[in-house]
Amino acid sequence: MISVLVLNGPNLHALGKREPTIYGQDTLEDIVAHLQEVANELHVSIGHLQSNHEGVLIDAIHDARDVYDGIIMNPGAFTHYSYAIRDAVASVSLPLIEVHISNVHKREEFRHTSVIAPVALGQIVGLGNDGYEWALRAMVRHLQHNRST
Repeated sequence: MISVLVLNGPNLHALGKREPTIYGQDTLEDIVAHLQEVANELHVSIGHLQSNHEGVLIDAIHDARDVYDGIIMNPGAFTHYSYAIRDAVASVSLPLIEVHISNVHKREEFRHTSVIAPVALGQIVGLGNDGYEWALRAMVRHLQHNRST
């Protein structure tokens, strides 16, 4: 069975309360519950971790190598400067899809750059919480295709 780790970075525990005009009303728990429904539909398993701490996310990426087939990650602000997360992603050789709820390219200039995108399979931005679902569907298709070739 395909297994995907969903990682969420700093401040995402506050979804539903934090800047709802940008991030919407849904909580992180709502997003994860919906992803679990999609995972059940696709007959895959998911794990989830949210942390405000860079080292915890790095450890989770390294630990994923032995447990998961792919990673979906919203790195939050770490997107723009965490070379340590970027290097962890590159070192585990697992496909990663980067997700951002808001369209980071329509926001402040510092949000326009991702140091993680160059080592990611892809990036989904600006589709709201639906971006997580599309990332999971894309990851599963990618993994199924690679298993059949």
